[in-house]
Amino acid sequence: MCQHCDYTIHGAHHHGWDNSLPPVETVAPGSRLHFQCLDSSGGQFNKGSTSADVPGLDFSKINPVTGPVYVDGAKPGDVLKVKIEAFHPSGFGWTANIPGFGLLADQFTDPYLKIWDYNPETLAPSLFSDIAKVPLKPFAGTIGLAPAEPGLHSVVPPRRVGGNLDIRDLAAGTTLYLPVEVEGALFSVGDTHAAQGDGEVCGTAIESPMDVEVTLDVIKGEKLLFPRFSTPGPVTRHLDAKGYEVTTGIGNDMMQAAKDALAAMVDLLGRTKGMSAEDAYLLCSVCGDLRISEIVDMPNWVVSFYFPNVVFE
Repeated sequence: MCQHCDYTIHGAHHHGWDNSLPPVETVAPGSRLHFQCLDSSGGQFNKGSTSADVPGLDFSKINPVTGPVYVDGAKPGDVLKVKIEAFHPSGFGWTANIPGFGLLADQFTDPYLKIWDYNPETLAPSLFSDIAKVPLKPFAGTIGLAPAEPGLHSVVPPRRVGGNLDIRDLAAGTTLYLPVEVEGALFSVGDTHAAQGDGEVCGTAIESPMDVEVTLDVIKGEKLLFPRFSTPGPVTRHLDAKGYEVTTGIGNDMMQAAKDALAAMVDLLGRTKGMSAEDAYLLCSVCGDLRISEIVDMPNWVVSFYFPNVVFE
């Protein structure tokens, strides 16, 4: 447990944003909290799970978040400052192709599951196969506040108050700023990941239960339309060392260009590394980066997919 934390939040999980949910704790601005978070399956997968277990996934239990926490003094129109202090990984994770989900859902229609076992102390690159090891970078995929609109809202889509942002750079040391829409802000966090590429292209990262420490503070008088964040330094150092292989998609439909860039990388990994299409797709999701390279030369845009060579070292 965190010796420096003012509060520990555990066992308080919910499956949707709802400003009528009673807060599990009320804290003063500047408080440091320790959250015990589940993985995005809500514990439905374990070390013995296989691809045969994917179709039985209960979607009503997907993406549980821990909270909500009421921050004293936070009012609509304020900003909640979230300093992400630390992660305490579990060592267990999973990545799955869930039919109907992911950028290439029309091409990957069968369930597929990869179980990960990594060292939670050293965070040494995790073995994906006999030829690939993925550098790890823990972060929280879902982190946000309750919206002003009443009722229960799905955790799955992100929104202006945060939520399922799936931004891999929301790692330890990063400070996230979220617009407050309800009194007390009602902060929750979960969906923790051991690693993910930009885009999370198959729909899942290395989904991994772990504890999260954050410090919550309130900023008055700063207008903020959407979340913003500050990182403490380089964000791709764990992947940059050996360069990248890059494929592109080009056309007047950016979503199609993204699909084309990814499909080309899946094909390239299959041809050059002898990987199955399913393994290549999952591997792209946990360590490859989908980037908009050009968006001004009408009518065609360029989307690139960067795959780090260090994975095969």
